[in-house]
Amino acid sequence: MNNFFIMFRKEWRENVRNFKILWIPLVFILFGISEPLTYYYLPQILNAVGNIPSDMAFQLPEYKPEQIIMSTIGQYQFIGLLIVAFGFAGIIARERKNGTGIMLYVRPISYFGYVFSKAAIMSILIIGSACIGLLANVYYTYILYGAVDGAAFIGFLGTYSIWLLFAISVVICSSAAFSTGVASVISIFILIVVQLVDSLLGTYWTISPWKLPMYAGQILSGNLDKVPFFWSLSVTLVLVVLLVIGAVYLAKRNVAKAKI
Repeated sequence: MNNFFIMFRKEWRENVRNFKILWIPLVFILFGISEPLTYYYLPQILNAVGNIPSDMAFQLPEYKPEQIIMSTIGQYQFIGLLIVAFGFAGIIARERKNGTGIMLYVRPISYFGYVFSKAAIMSILIIGSACIGLLANVYYTYILYGAVDGAAFIGFLGTYSIWLLFAISVVICSSAAFSTGVASVISIFILIVVQLVDSLLGTYWTISPWKLPMYAGQILSGNLDKVPFFWSLSVTLVLVVLLVIGAVYLAKRNVAKAKI
């Protein structure tokens, strides 16, 4: 446990120095705020810059608060996952390449504490930033469109956080196994490309980690299909544990690749 806290402080200082502690939350907050504002003021924006004739009426459909929040999740599913993949693909691989890893590996550290400290700092940054961004989104959605059910929103937030935890574990395991560039490509493929395939062909199955954002939206709208949701949640949590264990094993196995 002492090793974990030492490594956690190291990771925290590193993310403070490279300003990830600042710019990652700002990106999530920006997208969280911009979505309800854009939908609400879109007619005025189009009238101002779109050269629309004055006698033409531009009518948008009436959006529900839940739809605005899910639209924000759509942004997070692309931009947010790109941040996770590109921002943290080198979290282990980079230390092997630049020689930092060998300074750690020669010390009597726990590989579990080493990997878990990185998972913890990623979880704080990514899940914390997404939660802050969604809370900002809910605030502006409430002002412009109305309120959402509080209990449903908490369930939605918890479910989406577990999906982000899965994304984090994928990136960490990829970084432990491969170089930074390869880890980025594999992470993007698993998190974004497979998600796209699941959305196109997912009618043939109902249990998948990639369906958790969809089930989070169902919780928010109050029409959750509980059985496949609980199965998907269980499968995702098992995969998170297996990926973290795999990251520990791969980090230990690849010690010999660390630059001296």
